[in-house]
Parts: sequence; structure tokens; C-alpha cells
Amino acid sequence: MAASWHAVDDYIAGKLLGDDAALAAALANNKAQGLPPIDVSATQGKMLSLLAQVAGARRILEVGTLGGYSTIWLARALAEGGELVTLEIDRKHAGVARENLERAGVSDKVDIRVGPAKDSLAAMTGEAPFDFVFIDADKQGNAHYVAEAIRLGRSGTVIVVDNVVREGGVLEADSHDERIVGTRALFDMLAADERLDATAVQTVGAKKWDGFVLARVR
Repeated sequence: MAASWHAVDDYIAGKLLGDDAALAAALANNKAQGLPPIDVSATQGKMLSLLAQVAGARRILEVGTLGGYSTIWLARALAEGGELVTLEIDRKHAGVARENLERAGVSDKVDIRVGPAKDSLAAMTGEAPFDFVFIDADKQGNAHYVAEAIRLGRSGTVIVVDNVVREGGVLEADSHDERIVGTRALFDMLAADERLDATAVQTVGAKKWDGFVLARVR
């Protein structure tokens, strides 16, 4: 079945996305530099880009840069004169991302901030609000990252969180896996926080069985 999921993703990408030299080069560079292959898929990247465009995003926050593959998708979606701030804990990953963003021609739109995301977020005061936030970092911190996204956003800010199904692991209430514990804490937070309207959608495809949270700040 997983092979079929991947084949359907390839079919969709072939029909609707086409070839993209900059994105392909980013993935190749990530692999050559030894980065883990945990980027969003091409179809998911296009979904993020479309969501950011629908939101009319001029300011985007990304928590978790890796090699900048999703960053490229989002930077391309920015409204004229827009800016993307992306947070990455690993200095090597940030360096690879800079190479990829430069090659893709979007580096002038992106501010990479290196360090633990909690520290980078805490230091963000007095900045213009973000219109769109994509969270794809350590799952243990997801609830905190969403709370910070609310603080740094505005009414109408769109928040997307990746990897929230974990092949069904989200149902495991007694799990000792910190990623599952963190994901369940995220759902508890979303259910209790009246500042948000939220849902989650399961996905299958090249990234196997997982899903996204989609939320909007009231």
C-alpha cells in the first residue's frame, strides 16, 4: 500500500507541479551534505505555498528550517515586499539552507536565525505580526511553538503544524515516545485554547501516514 501512496504522489506531482530545478537541487544538496530526508513532499510543499498565498502572507514564520526545502516553497509564496523568518537549531543545516536559498533566488527574502527555537522565539519582541506560521521542528515543543505563534501573530494568522498523526501513534496515550507525547500535548492545547479555530487532516503519500494541523487565530 505504501508503494501505491508514493506512486499517487508522483502522479499528482507530474500532472500539477512539473519539474523544478531549484527544488531538486536543494534536495540533492541536502542528501550530499548528510541531512536527514525528512523534508515535506513536493505536493505538501505546494500545498503550503498555496495556503500562504490564500492568506496573503507578507510575513511568514517557519519553525524548523532543515535544508530550506519548505522554506523555498514558502518564500516563493510571499506577497510583494514580504519576509520569511525561519528558525534552525543546527548551524550546519542552516548553512546548507543558505546555499539552497541562494541557488533558488530567494535568499534576499529569508532571515535564518540559528539557535534553539524557544530562545529565538522568546527574543522576538516588537516585530510586525506574522500572517502565516509553519511549524516542523522537534515535536516535544509543538504546543509551545503554537502558543508563541499566537503571540507573534494577529487575528487571522494561519498556523500549520506538520507530523501530527505519526502513523497513528497519536492514539497511544501510554506512549513513552517524546514525539508522540508532544503531539498529544499539542492536541490538548488546541482543544483548550479559545484563541484558535483548528482541525487536523490525515495524509498518506511519499511521507507515509501522517498529517497536518491547520489553525487560525481568532
